Formats: sequence, C-alpha cells, structure tokens
Amino acid sequence: MSINTQTLLDTIKEAKEKAGKRKFTQSLELIINLRDIDVKKPEGRIHEVIELPYMPAEKQNKICVIASGELALRAKKAGADRIIDRAELEAIAQDKKKQRELAQKYDFFLVEAPSMPLVGKILGKFLGPRGKMPVPLPPMARIEELIEKYRKTIIIRLRGQPVLQCRVGTENMKDEEILENVQTILRVIESKLKRGVKNIRSICIKAAMGEPSKVKV
Repeated sequence: MSINTQTLLDTIKEAKEKAGKRKFTQSLELIINLRDIDVKKPEGRIHEVIELPYMPAEKQNKICVIASGELALRAKKAGADRIIDRAELEAIAQDKKKQRELAQKYDFFLVEAPSMPLVGKILGKFLGPRGKMPVPLPPMARIEELIEKYRKTIIIRLRGQPVLQCRVGTENMKDEEILENVQTILRVIESKLKRGVKNIRSICIKAAMGEPSKVKV
C-alpha cells in the first residue's frame, strides 16, 4: 500500500484521542470512501473475507459449527461457540424466528460438506443478505485451525454505496497491532480495485463514539 506507515500510525493515535472516555471498550473502525466505482456492475461489487493478524479477545467472532460425529466433538473441544447437528437444524426448518436469531448471533458458520445444501435451504435467506456465506468443511478438516482463523476474520463488502467500513480493533490494542490490521485490509482492497489506490477517495479511522480521523494521503 502506498500510504506511509507513520501517517497511518499518527491517524490511529489521533482516532484514539478523539474516542473520549467511556465505560466500555470502544471498537475502532476503518472507513474507505471509493470513487469512480459503479456498485451496480459486477466489477464494482466487493465482497472480501480477510483474516486479520490481530483480534482482541473481547471482540472475537462467534463461530457456529454445523456438524455431527467426530467433527462435532472436535469442534466442541476446540471451543466453537455453538454446535448444531443435522437433526437440530431440521427442527427449526419452519421456525423463521429461530433462523433469524441464529443468523444474527453468529459471525461465521462452518458446515460439514454433506449438510451444505440443507443449510442453504434453511438459513440461506437470512445468511445471504448479511454476507455470511457458510464455509464447507471436508471430512478431515482441521477444525481447530479453522476456528482460530475465523475468530480473526472479517467480511468487508459494498452495500449499495461506494463505501467500505469494518472493525479493525479496539482502543486498548497496541497501535502497531491496529496498524497491521489496517495495512492488511488496504492491501486486499487495493488489489481488487481496477485502478488500485486511484479508486480510493479518502480513508478514515474512528472510534465507535468518536469523530473520524482522516488519513493524510
């Protein structure tokens, strides 16, 4: 990424200063405003799943594993937040309220391959609009590694406006950790833009309750 490292660090520090004192730990968000992008065209649609170098423990993603047998047991041992077997999934096939609650509560759904069609049928209408596409698991999947990976993974996508926004950490993280997260995201996004950095109008970093700090490019 062509943005100076020190410039990004200075912006992160400024965003933290603008956060103000709260009774909770504020998230820090990255906002990328794009230009010359037609979000209605396929080349203008951005939907990226990005694993970040760092994620604070209190803000880690919640993982739901849909599996049975040994894979379910290994998922439980690996600390999955929720494990659902096929029978439990079929039991909510007619309950839209429970389907919606499930889609809202968990960030990623790791699904044993044979159950993928069923998950699509029952949960697809709620997961799709949220950009939460289920991740298929092969029989010998290293579920422990995958759970760890998706704990630190974010989804970033355009939603009708040429703006990308995502969480990059919390105010109590080290500046250098947040920096690495920001740089990871910017590298991916720049590679997906037709004109690279020239398609970026502006970049801001802000705390949840703070004013945005603009990156001086």
